[in-house]
Amino acid sequence: MVTDQLRALVRRYPLVRFATQRLRTRLPRRFGGLDASRLPPWSRRLTVDLPRPEGWPEAGPDRLELELPGYLTVPRRLAGFGLAQHERASLARFLAAVEHAEPGAVLDVGSGVGVYAALAAARSRRAVFAFEPTPELASAARTVSGSGDLGFTVVGTAVGNYNGTARLRRSSHNDMCNATVSGATRTDLAHTQVPLVSLSRWNEEAATRPRVVTVDTAGSEPDVIAGALEVLRRHRPWVLVKVRPDRGLEERLMALLEPLEYWWYPVRDEVPPSPRMMISARESPSWERMWLLAPHEPRPEYWGSVLAWRSALAGCLPVPGPGSQN
Repeated sequence: MVTDQLRALVRRYPLVRFATQRLRTRLPRRFGGLDASRLPPWSRRLTVDLPRPEGWPEAGPDRLELELPGYLTVPRRLAGFGLAQHERASLARFLAAVEHAEPGAVLDVGSGVGVYAALAAARSRRAVFAFEPTPELASAARTVSGSGDLGFTVVGTAVGNYNGTARLRRSSHNDMCNATVSGATRTDLAHTQVPLVSLSRWNEEAATRPRVVTVDTAGSEPDVIAGALEVLRRHRPWVLVKVRPDRGLEERLMALLEPLEYWWYPVRDEVPPSPRMMISARESPSWERMWLLAPHEPRPEYWGSVLAWRSALAGCLPVPGPGSQN
């Protein structure tokens, strides 16, 4: 019990984790010592190239200069691989939806440091909102929003199917896997109480017209969709949702979505794919696990934009210099 609490303390507070790792570099490997050369820095400076298809208007930044916490997963991946290897097929479909959807807002639910929100803000004039309950990730997203005059709004709350509070469980190995848990009664350091809101209630107060929505919440995606049914019925946004091959997520999503008459497409290399009658997580490769939910059958122009954005993203390679730091 004491050991579990100590581990939770280290996971919850980045400064404690960083200090603990540095202390362990002085121990022999047989006693749990770490190799100092393999540890992440406290702060990571990186340069991220942004996609711009041929003929795209010269608006928005082509590059972001960022300084983010070194222990976060996505900044480390962007420094090492750039956007070229960061969910490229999903990002291409997202940017094509931002390009072709009716006028209105973009909602990035479970945004992390805000990659999707940043691209929408850089390549459109839409209002963009990033929802992220983990405090250090929300803080990093605000840093990204302040870079390149992007100016998207970070909402520091979890999203689900009711309004109130929830417990956020921090992953022990990957901050991209932090998740809200329902019915949790534990009050240990592994869980943090965070505000929770449904998209339908939030949208009533914000008075936006959501036209593109992304949902990646490490397992609670059906709860997000359940709390957004009024938004989906009224505004018919394009939706990109992460679907993991466990916990019965596919069945719950299909039960919620069937009455809405959306078109379902797995995110994969095939362009255009054929629509599916069932949602199966394994139809999208493990490095994507995303499904596109289209409010109507996408026109050929949409799929052409997907190919153009995918090609532009392929050129967004890591920038040598501070961004190559591991």
